[in-house]
Amino acid sequence: MQLSSVLAQAMQRIGRCKQCRDLTELEICAICANPRRDQTLLCVLESPVDVLAIEQATAYKGLYFVLLGRLSPLDGIGPAELGLDQLAERLEKNPPAELIIATNPTVEGEATSYYLQRMTKTHNIRVTRIAHGVPLGGELEYTDHSTLAHAFSRRQPVD
Repeated sequence: MQLSSVLAQAMQRIGRCKQCRDLTELEICAICANPRRDQTLLCVLESPVDVLAIEQATAYKGLYFVLLGRLSPLDGIGPAELGLDQLAERLEKNPPAELIIATNPTVEGEATSYYLQRMTKTHNIRVTRIAHGVPLGGELEYTDHSTLAHAFSRRQPVD
């Protein structure tokens, strides 16, 4: 009973940040409200869990925009369901210097990435995409063909 009561309270208190759409108990989440975050960087992600992953694994200190999904017309998920109108408004009012696309390397994630790239064309924003490929510590013989082909085609020069 106590667990169900606590869960019910959490569901009532937790909402979405008005700026980035991440989960928060406040109108504006702690990341968006932090004046020390780099306002010139905006990372677009699929889910709130992705925000946690980046915060824990990297030194990224920019802002986020959480799509809460990815484009999937067969499932009825289009630009309106992902808040892309809100993102377009944000890009118009306060364009970042760089938009980092961090959608998953799935068919839907790549389609979403392409849509975001097209969306930013008129804003003169540098658009980057997170790298995908062979995981650190992974062995080539156990890497699936698609990942290996993608990693090989996107190879980088060595200094």
